[in-house]
Amino acid sequence: MSELPVVNAAHCEGDVCITCGDVAVPVRITELLGDGLAMVDTGVSSEEVSIALVTAGIGDVVLVHAKEAIAVVTEPVES
Repeated sequence: MSELPVVNAAHCEGDVCITCGDVAVPVRITELLGDGLAMVDTGVSSEEVSIALVTAGIGDVVLVHAKEAIAVVTEPVES
């Protein structure tokens, strides 16, 4: 499994998480939770996100914005 790219994004503080910034962040799905939710590895921590808008599974890299996966990454992501 390839490493996730390093993304310069804010870290979690209070109610703010790394996937809720102004950019879509590439993360790897580590666990499917059901009801369109998944746990992802942000490279800094694990977070629960919605994957309801994409078709993805464990090990897939998805772009997440505001806790919502908006695309599955099929090519390497440049950092």
